[in-house]
Amino acid sequence: MENNAKDFYSAVEARRTIYGISSEAVVSNERINEVINHAVKHTPSAFNSQSARVVVLLGEQHTKFWNITTETLRKMVPVDQFGATEEKMNAFGSGYGTVLFFEDNSVIETLQEQFATYKDNFPIWSQHSSGMLQYVIWTSLEIEGFGASLQHYNPLIDDEVKKEWDLPSSWKLVAQMPFGKPTAPAGDKEFKPLEERVKVFK
Repeated sequence: MENNAKDFYSAVEARRTIYGISSEAVVSNERINEVINHAVKHTPSAFNSQSARVVVLLGEQHTKFWNITTETLRKMVPVDQFGATEEKMNAFGSGYGTVLFFEDNSVIETLQEQFATYKDNFPIWSQHSSGMLQYVIWTSLEIEGFGASLQHYNPLIDDEVKKEWDLPSSWKLVAQMPFGKPTAPAGDKEFKPLEERVKVFK
């Protein structure tokens, strides 16, 4: 991985939810692949399970994904309310790509068998690991100059997605992250007082 001038603390602060995105290239596809591979390899997981699975959709594949999501929702959202939904889907689809986050249930089930004492915790820890990976990739994309948001249209689209891209049945879709060149800044963010959220005892 090449070094980037932006330090960790600045990247954490700069990462925001960006809805206004375009399909204009910011970095090469090879660079996108590099930073995502780095994140998947080095993000921690409970018991070093490495249960995360990621699918990166670019170009026509990215567009196809949001078309699938749109048509799935069209069957569920009332006609008189669908305009706003379709507008949102078009906005996501106008980006450069989408990262799909999965967890491999076969890995989790194997751990449940091996460590029965913690059986109920492994699905929870899996979600923790996925959340960390989502954050690392989100922040990494921000460093590279992309804007992104985190979406959750699972489980409505799961079966169609697995069928379209021939993915294993054990993969559980967790989240979707459309990204692209920012076309509008994030809105103002309000912060609750830290003294209400952090307690330090000495």
